[in-house]
Amino acid sequence: MQRTVAGSPLAPSVKVKLISFGFHTAADLIDLQPPQLCKETGISQEEAVEVLQTLRDDGQRGQQRAAAESLTALDLLHQEQTQGSIVTFCSELDAVLGGGVPVGKTTEICGAPGIGKTQLCIQLAVDVQIPVCFGGLAGKAVYIDTEGSFVVQRVVDMAEALVEHCTLLAEDEEQRKALEEFTTEKILSGIFLVRCHGYADLLAEAYLLPDFLLKHPEVQLVVIDSIAFPFRHDFDDLSQRTRLLSGLAQQLIQLATERSAAVVLTNQITTKVSNGQSKLVPALGESWGHAATQRLILRWDGAKRLASLFKSPSRKEATVEYQLTDQGFRDSGVPAEAQPCSPAASNHSKRPRTAEQRR
Repeated sequence: MQRTVAGSPLAPSVKVKLISFGFHTAADLIDLQPPQLCKETGISQEEAVEVLQTLRDDGQRGQQRAAAESLTALDLLHQEQTQGSIVTFCSELDAVLGGGVPVGKTTEICGAPGIGKTQLCIQLAVDVQIPVCFGGLAGKAVYIDTEGSFVVQRVVDMAEALVEHCTLLAEDEEQRKALEEFTTEKILSGIFLVRCHGYADLLAEAYLLPDFLLKHPEVQLVVIDSIAFPFRHDFDDLSQRTRLLSGLAQQLIQLATERSAAVVLTNQITTKVSNGQSKLVPALGESWGHAATQRLILRWDGAKRLASLFKSPSRKEATVEYQLTDQGFRDSGVPAEAQPCSPAASNHSKRPRTAEQRR
């Protein structure tokens, strides 16, 4: 049975506009893009994105309910064990995370400016491409930049360091052959960069992501750096902001689950005053704090950089020290030139998962 516009969870005023222009069912709208819907109905870009997101999410929830009926807990456990994770090249942080940033889940990275949020995101966009024979995912990344903080030279630095590291680890013919194609240029071409100017652009890009990942199944990491910046300005109606953020969070969770991708979001830090005391907390409010599967907070302790796993359904809270080097995100206390790296610098020479398992 087709879902009608009148019976959908849309604002009444929007329903009236859609029906008056001849859109009576979800099927009438689902194939349209936001600019088309704006042109045909006269609604704003933001309203068009919200309408299409709501209808798509509603349909996906119905499909998920049907699919869930045929899954068992054992099936879900098998899925989680075979999806893998993306190493950070800080071995202590990887250990805290259970092997790295998990695929199939959403991870939020919070912290003050300059603490290393973007550096970690770029490191992940490079590391997701580690070949399978070195224990990696051999994937690609979509990097959505909302602040203009993506610096290509940093990608080059980290990519060169990764290629050199894998070269030192190569032990057999399969690994040496993989290195023939695993070059800095190959890594750069494996990161799809999208720049967004405002929350409407971000919502539109998020709406298009499922189709993009369907055409590029090798993408196993989606980064939004940052999620907070577009939503901290130009909002007189905070209830609208909360509604849009809630819809976006739900869509990203579905994206991570259905496309077997790691979704990584960076968030800013703001000051919260309570009982006359002020403290630094992640931006976007308490309701947003439940959006991601796990939350990682990067902070200063004097001259030290600390990473704390603050929220996780399966890992205990822990804090480790890290540093930023010319080669990228690394363990603290070890000279950069002497670092073998992380993830399992030892594990990279093993094969924890086959290509078939990864799929």
